[in-house]
Amino acid sequence: MDELDEPARAALRAQLEELRLEHRALDSAIDRLVHDPHMDQLELRRLKKRKLQIKDVIARVESRLIPDLHA
Repeated sequence: MDELDEPARAALRAQLEELRLEHRALDSAIDRLVHDPHMDQLELRRLKKRKLQIKDVIARVESRLIPDLHA
């Protein structure tokens, strides 16, 4: 993978922060739903799936920000 220039790295760091914020927001929403006696199971599954998707994207973005040690 090519070396990222500083503007690209900054954009990835900004994207990473947005993803982490969304991940935390989903975590809070899931927690509220779990404690709701009238919880919507379908909505809970959707939120958990979205949270996992975001976790995967976070991992990919973080791996792009880590310099290639074999270069």
